[in-house]
Amino acid sequence: QVQLVESGGGSVQAGGSLRLSCAASGYSFYSNCIGWFRQGPGKEREGVAAIYSGAETTFYADSVKGRFTISLDNAKNTVYLQMNSLKPEDTAIYYCAARWLCNSRSWEKRYEYSYWGQGTQVTVSS
Repeated sequence: QVQLVESGGGSVQAGGSLRLSCAASGYSFYSNCIGWFRQGPGKEREGVAAIYSGAETTFYADSVKGRFTISLDNAKNTVYLQMNSLKPEDTAIYYCAARWLCNSRSWEKRYEYSYWGQGTQVTVSS
């Protein structure tokens, strides 16, 4: 049974940092595509970042480029999302998700992800 578990969410003031983790059981992140999505109050779920270890490629939404960094620790089978210079508009529930392949045109298509975690809340106050 595949299980993705996010952790690391919390409350932080604007300009602060958080690091989210996504650990998997029953599924290897190696050579697969792992994405981070978020859903703010009254908003649709949107792609934040993704990493495709098969091509050693990362993808980012324009809104987080230069502030967020996605990385993969194969030994721990864990994906991280380092979030710096946080803004109130980053407030959302953050989800990790997994799929087989992705590229620059497909990584944001949430309906193409096969597995999802339960989410972790990130709240940024001004």
